[in-house]
Amino acid sequence: MRVSITSMIAMLLLVVAACKGVNEDQIPAPEKKLMTASAILSNPEYLSISYGAYRDTTRDIQPTVKQIKDDLKILSAMGIRILRTYNMQLPHASNVVKAIAELKKEQPSFEMYVMLGAWIDCKNAWTGMEPDHNVESEFNEAEIDRAVALTKQYPEIIKVIAVGNEAMVKWATSYYVQPDVILKWVNHLQDLKKEGELDKNLWITSSDNFASWGGGEGVYHVPELNELIKAVDYISMHTYPMHDTHYNPVFWGVSATNMLLSKEQKVENAMIRSVNYAKDQYNRVRDYMTSIGVDKPIHIGETGWATYANDLYGDEGSHAADQFKSGRFYHLMRKWTTQNNISCFYFEAFDENWKDAGNPQGSENHFGLFNIDGEAKYAMWELVDKGVFDGLSRNGNPITKSFDGDKKKLMSHVKLPPVKINFRGYE
Repeated sequence: MRVSITSMIAMLLLVVAACKGVNEDQIPAPEKKLMTASAILSNPEYLSISYGAYRDTTRDIQPTVKQIKDDLKILSAMGIRILRTYNMQLPHASNVVKAIAELKKEQPSFEMYVMLGAWIDCKNAWTGMEPDHNVESEFNEAEIDRAVALTKQYPEIIKVIAVGNEAMVKWATSYYVQPDVILKWVNHLQDLKKEGELDKNLWITSSDNFASWGGGEGVYHVPELNELIKAVDYISMHTYPMHDTHYNPVFWGVSATNMLLSKEQKVENAMIRSVNYAKDQYNRVRDYMTSIGVDKPIHIGETGWATYANDLYGDEGSHAADQFKSGRFYHLMRKWTTQNNISCFYFEAFDENWKDAGNPQGSENHFGLFNIDGEAKYAMWELVDKGVFDGLSRNGNPITKSFDGDKKKLMSHVKLPPVKINFRGYE
């Protein structure tokens, strides 16, 4: 039997204590290893995910800490150790951190960390007035202050602060800001680390579209972006091949040479091309970063694939959204990122119906690996079969497989990507 150095030290301390008449409870416990952002974001054993606990069609109905704890037990069972939240205006993020803290007290072996999002807007965002993309919102400062306060309260849980979510990408016309705004708040947080007000191991980033990080059009290649890349501790980039099955379908569709393949193989080939498309966007960000003389980690802040859609990605569009394609994308992305020590905050853990409340069948409501009531979609079937969710529940429901676990039934809902010659963007 091998004995660890830590165990040997503990035993020696006990012997010394016995000789000196010192009680065992006076001996300090061996110090736990400090888990930093640097350690967990590059660790394939620490899977990450984007998490919202909302069960209703409005965020006015906040999930309870008990509901969040039920979710965290499910996510922990599937190997998730890092959660991403998005804003501080609502109680949700604070309650997620509180739920983790409570579970750590109840179960000393429970381990979960947070990438805390601070939402950033431009002036007049979401007001009905014309957004001013060159001036930031007067509410940004308070948002940053809330993130700082919570991080100082729970430094053992919060390991990353992300300044803004898709806050620089120019298609976010309701609220986007210029890179100098993000740079301002990143520098502010980095200064707090230098002053000792925030933990020196806390990582600061911004989570944004690959184009915003220099991987897209030249309009994004401005001096302020270069300074931002130098200021963050790592780049958190988003990549969504599913959306580009409509907007840029160069990798999508079924070619004439593949027409004789089985339905499942045609779809599999399309999903492999989709992941290669994501890899290309990742590489383009890396290439831009190195072109300005910077070398630091790049992790995936968001990627995902909807399981249902009545919009651009559904039956009348690119035929992208269904559980089989979503499941294959999930597993292919996990394989690539874990093999390359890239953290992938997969979007997302559970369906959230508030995102497109006016259109229940819209794709934004169906990105979860589980539905609202805890039914496991195709991506999670294997884990259900292994029994990892036994004894766990969501909304009082045990974790069961969608389509009753019948793959033939699932495949009957799967549509092939359009034949290339008939699809926009192809030959």
